[in-house]
Amino acid sequence: MLGVVIAASLIGGCGDGGDDTASDAAADDVPEWPAPDDPLARAEAAGLEPTVRELLLTHRHSHLDVFVDGEPVAVPAGIGIEITDPGVKAFPGPAYGGIEECDAPCISPLHTHDDTGILHTEAEADDLLTLGQLFTEWDVRLEDGCVAEFCDDDVDIAFYVDGEGQEGDPALIELEDRREIAVVIGTPPETIPDSADFSNA
Repeated sequence: MLGVVIAASLIGGCGDGGDDTASDAAADDVPEWPAPDDPLARAEAAGLEPTVRELLLTHRHSHLDVFVDGEPVAVPAGIGIEITDPGVKAFPGPAYGGIEECDAPCISPLHTHDDTGILHTEAEADDLLTLGQLFTEWDVRLEDGCVAEFCDDDVDIAFYVDGEGQEGDPALIELEDRREIAVVIGTPPETIPDSADFSNA
């Protein structure tokens, strides 16, 4: 199984110069949190054991949305995957996968193939992995009331599962199959997502 979703998004629009300027300014303020360049070390820091191929005894997909002041933050392709390994194929998008077997461990049981926000749990064990493990792999802070550089002393931070607000430690949110998770920092988007499209997962 390739385990890869290749998605293309075409964004178009028109408007007067004022709207475009406001839109460009909003886009400029959206943080970028790229996939780390040490994915296997990050996986081990999350308590996960990388393997030489995807193990599909347990196969779950959840979805993560992150918003800062209503604007989406990209969840990058290649979290938990050693994309420089020759056994990992690269696809347009970008997307990574198509792993038959690497010569050395190259993929974590928790990973992203592309930038659609779909989180793949592909493992031997049936344990539910957590949002905290994903953020550790991503090398983005999720602790002490903070997400990355944002902390709740300065800005509102909220977490939702299937559209319902969550209390408690967000790192413990479990990555159940077909679960939609939203992290909302600052001004929320017009609509909090309560589901996601898993048809190509």
